[in-house]
Amino acid sequence: MRMLGVALAVVAIAALACLPLVLGDYGLSLAINIASYTVLATAWSLFSGPTRYVSLATVAFFGIGAYTTAVFVESQAWPLVLLIATGVGIVVAAIVGLSTLRLSGVYFVIFSFGLAELVRQLVTWFEVNKTRTLGRYVFADITAAQIYWQLLALAVLVFALGFWIGRSRLGLALRAIGDDETVARHSGIDATRAKVALFVLSTVFMTLTGAIMAPRWTYIDPAIAFNPVISFTVLIMALLGGVHRLYGPVLGVVPLALLFEYLLARFPNHFSIMVGLVFIVIVYLIPRGIAGLVEGAVRKPA
Repeated sequence: MRMLGVALAVVAIAALACLPLVLGDYGLSLAINIASYTVLATAWSLFSGPTRYVSLATVAFFGIGAYTTAVFVESQAWPLVLLIATGVGIVVAAIVGLSTLRLSGVYFVIFSFGLAELVRQLVTWFEVNKTRTLGRYVFADITAAQIYWQLLALAVLVFALGFWIGRSRLGLALRAIGDDETVARHSGIDATRAKVALFVLSTVFMTLTGAIMAPRWTYIDPAIAFNPVISFTVLIMALLGGVHRLYGPVLGVVPLALLFEYLLARFPNHFSIMVGLVFIVIVYLIPRGIAGLVEGAVRKPA
């Protein structure tokens, strides 16, 4: 049975890898958008799912990755740019994690939102006062198809990591922390180390997504790279799909990415309002996400 699952996964990945060969420019752009949000939502769920820490700091690390690319892409080889972005993301995530993961509940939510805004303001200050410019052009010899393939590889890696963590002692410790952190600590679990480790791992994928997506924009500034809508969109997608299953966020990414694409095209001036309405509907009507609905329907007796 396991071999069949592996075979199906390989076939699915191969089929997805062939999409740039058959899609037009618009279709490929939509595929890139779905792939990027798949990585972001799955990485978010990787940490927030088991620990139940609601983070709004996604865009902070996404923006860090984008700006790292903007700074180094013209002077360094592309693999080295991604390596630098990974290193910067790890350092920032470790500092933030060690400093703040003792917070919980609404305090952590507020801090994570404030962190994203703080990073945006620091980047803005540095650009205005040191470089004397607010934005940067990103010129990289990278095609849209190559961006998609890199995001697809990143998605495969985050799923593989999530699968491994779910069956490891770290995953067990994180689920115990999510159920009751005080009990977990009294059971001998080093809650701080476990949370920081997973927080750093999840933010690496967010940082790399920003780094890979930067050439797609050609020009970035703090308002683009650190747009808070990204954090809220990732949260909505993860909640819609269901954070209690590794595959859950994908079930939210695909329909919402298509819906948001339609809303942006039809109602550009009212997009934020409609996103808020979608968020309210999801929280109240689908609290366990699509994955929860599917599992409930399967288990329901005839």
